[in-house]
Amino acid sequence: MRRARTISLIRDLSGAPASIRRGRRGFTLLETLMALVIVGVGVLAFVDAQASFHRSNAWSSQAATAMLLGNEIRALTERLPRHDPVTGLTTAAGWGSEAGETDILDIDDLDDLDGVRFGSGGTFVGPIDAFGNVIPQIATDGSVIMNGNDPVPLEGWSQRIIVEKVDHYNFNQVRGDYYQQTASAQLPAIAPDSFPLRVTVFVEFTPLNTGVSQEITRMSWVVPPKTVRSAASP
Repeated sequence: MRRARTISLIRDLSGAPASIRRGRRGFTLLETLMALVIVGVGVLAFVDAQASFHRSNAWSSQAATAMLLGNEIRALTERLPRHDPVTGLTTAAGWGSEAGETDILDIDDLDDLDGVRFGSGGTFVGPIDAFGNVIPQIATDGSVIMNGNDPVPLEGWSQRIIVEKVDHYNFNQVRGDYYQQTASAQLPAIAPDSFPLRVTVFVEFTPLNTGVSQEITRMSWVVPPKTVRSAASP
């Protein structure tokens, strides 16, 4: 009786039989290492997913900005005549900027834009909007960043423009700036200023950390002549 009471007291004090206590043990070193590997793989996957999200978000933002800048140039060209309204385009002169046209406000026809770049290191300050105004850099509080009385241009962006004269029957065939079509048995004579013009805008971004310009998007459209003049027409 006394022996049974002693065994019961030992069990009460220990909380469990000795055989059960011997069955309890901690994690082995191998189990701990495996757990660390599993947790580490999960953390790396999460970090990689976050980095991919940020890259995708940055690219989406750049693509949207590039489309906006390209459309601004397209809107700008819609109000311009194809060639200089005073000098016109002949077989010898009239393509590109005329003498004295050194400001954005001097651009008065489409062929003036050929080879022009709006932006850092370009022909004119930029990028610009459809009215020829500089698109400014915006601060985090929504205000325009100023440099004295002038707004700071949108950093890193530029709009490069190419204007080409193309064939009436094949827009992929580029003609010379002063080309005119002579009459033949199959084709009529066409004056130098009566060809379609293909305008291409290359929107480029230069990151500050690399300084290397990269094309984000490009847009092309064809501006047909309102009338087709014969090369012999006045």
